[in-house]
Amino acid sequence: MIGLLLAGALVLALAPTAYAEGSLWRELRQDDGLVILYRHALAPGVSDPPGFQLGNCSTQRNLSAEGRMQARDMGRVLRAHRVPVVAVRSSRWCRALDTARLMGIGQVRPTPALDSVFTTASEQAARQEVLTRKLIRAHRDDEGIVVLVGHQANIIDLTGIAPVSGEGVVVRANGRGGLDVVGRIPAPEAAAAFR
Repeated sequence: MIGLLLAGALVLALAPTAYAEGSLWRELRQDDGLVILYRHALAPGVSDPPGFQLGNCSTQRNLSAEGRMQARDMGRVLRAHRVPVVAVRSSRWCRALDTARLMGIGQVRPTPALDSVFTTASEQAARQEVLTRKLIRAHRDDEGIVVLVGHQANIIDLTGIAPVSGEGVVVRANGRGGLDVVGRIPAPEAAAAFR
C-alpha cells in the first residue's frame, strides 16, 4: 500500500513538469513573438585560453565531438516539435556559431550583442544586454520564433537563469520593457524523452 501511495505521489509530482513541457511546445508552435535563448553546446573548459582571437577558432574553446552531436540534436528537437523558426542569430564565438550552424534550423547571422560577457567589463556587458533586449522587443509582435545562440553569462544577465550547455530559455518581451520567461527547453539528453 505504501508503495502504491509513493508511486501515486511521484506521478502527481512529475505531472506538472510533463504538462509544462507539452504546453511549452504548443506555445512555441502557436504563439508569435517568442525568442529562445540557447547556451552553446558542450565545449570543455571555462572561458577562453590566453591569446583568444575572435576570428581564429584555434585560439578558442570549441565544441567537443559530444558538443557537435548535441548541437545537431538541439535542432532535431525543434524540428520534431515543428517550431517555426524565422531567424537564427549567434554570438561570434566559434562554439556558438558552430552550435547554431549544426542545429540546421536556418541561416545564421553573427551578432556582436550576443558575444560572451564572461570576462567583459560591466559597462560593455550592460551595453550588450540593452542591445539583446532590443532584439527581443523588436520581435514581440512578429510571427514565428527567433533563436539566439550565446553564452551562459549573457543569459544569466537577461533572465537570472544559468542554463547548462545546450539548454534553451524561452522568453517574451512584455509591455513593461522587461522580459518574461515562458519556459525552458532541456538540453537534448533530457529532451530525448519528449521527441
